[in-house]
Amino acid sequence: MVPFLTAMHSHVDLTEFYQEISGFLAGYYLALAVMNALAAVRGWRSSGATVLCRCGPLRVTTVPLWLLLAALFGLMSAAALSGDAASLSRISLPESAKAVLNCAMQPTWYLLGTFAAILLMFLARRFWIRPAVAWIMLNLGFAFLGASMTDPDFARIVGKPDNVPIVGMLFLLGFFTWLGAHRAVENDQRLARGEGTIEQRDSDKVLVWPDLVYIELICMVALAAFLIFWSLVLQAPLEEPANLMNTPNPSKAPWYFLGLQEMLLYFDPWMAGVVLPALIIFGLSAIPYLDKNQLGNGYYTIRQRRFAYLVYQFGFLALWISLIVIGTFLRGPNWNYFGLYETWDVHKTANLNNVSLSEYFWVWLWQTQRPLAPPDAGAMARFGFILLRELPGIVLLALYFFVVPAALAKGAGFFRGLYSQMGTARYVLMMFLLLVMTLLPIKMLARWTGNLSYIVSIPEYFLNL
Repeated sequence: MVPFLTAMHSHVDLTEFYQEISGFLAGYYLALAVMNALAAVRGWRSSGATVLCRCGPLRVTTVPLWLLLAALFGLMSAAALSGDAASLSRISLPESAKAVLNCAMQPTWYLLGTFAAILLMFLARRFWIRPAVAWIMLNLGFAFLGASMTDPDFARIVGKPDNVPIVGMLFLLGFFTWLGAHRAVENDQRLARGEGTIEQRDSDKVLVWPDLVYIELICMVALAAFLIFWSLVLQAPLEEPANLMNTPNPSKAPWYFLGLQEMLLYFDPWMAGVVLPALIIFGLSAIPYLDKNQLGNGYYTIRQRRFAYLVYQFGFLALWISLIVIGTFLRGPNWNYFGLYETWDVHKTANLNNVSLSEYFWVWLWQTQRPLAPPDAGAMARFGFILLRELPGIVLLALYFFVVPAALAKGAGFFRGLYSQMGTARYVLMMFLLLVMTLLPIKMLARWTGNLSYIVSIPEYFLNL
């Protein structure tokens, strides 16, 4: 087992920590150097190396850049192998950069930054899907991970046996997101030139035996060898039997449920654990009946399905993967929010005042008490006072779910055309699912910026929205 992956205290001896992590970083940077050297060899042996830029007759290709990266990572491997604090500090992130990243990873900026990144990814897709650009981005991601591993707090979180596969899956997610966008952009360009799609070009059939069986056998053997190596290097994340007197802090669900656990902060359990997951399943099942666009079936495309692409990336990356990242790496003891380089202190307290919309409206805006039924009032009278108390939230939700879709359908632009294509029933159902999905980031931002807990809060009938 790698020593530095064990749990560390918040105050550690950096000299001892650097000695423990030096071997890992030396091998890590050496692997990156070999990776870029192989990329340079492949580019040199190819029929035409990728051209990064042209300066008159001079052509700058990717091969020198990959060799430069290989040399740079080789020097960083040698610096890490020394194990002394001075050498490792030169390949570490400066404290000022850590402070900026801690600030940028605060929940409000993190969520807004995720939205901006997805929009930029869509608008600049023809740039970042280029293999050379994607390779540079991959190297930057690996370099960032290596430079951050010299921080004890970051290494303790990322190096946990539970979290190591999640880090790997994030890189895999980036690769397959790039691969899908790359194929989609290439198909869009081919269709614009009047050519067939990649799927039509590569439609040759292969035999199950021996082609597919051989491939599956090789993958099975390689995966088994990888899992054996994994089990030897990383200790299995098994803890002691459950003990009511000694519960983990924080108590986290499996990674694939961390998104639901994060939603429990903003919705009631029945809403976050039952209604929203059911709507997700129902919405995915309803896609074939709602989407009347016949284009894009059987091949990758973005131009022919811009709306579907953006909605999917928004729902999957921004509202699901980002919540898993928050729950895994940024939620610490007592479910408090911590930065990437912040020590998980069990004594940290977050000053959050949960305020409902009715309190904002009656107490803060009108400077009066919220409507309260007299003690001798009947059931109907009490219900009337509850509706009066929560009237601002009810009106706001009515405007959100009824007026907004109607206004978009009557106005000029994309949604008007969508309404004419889908019809009333399909349009209403699609807008309801879309507005429910966008309600989650709205409530998250309202909670983080204004401590707004519920838009409508009726605890008398166990109804909180």
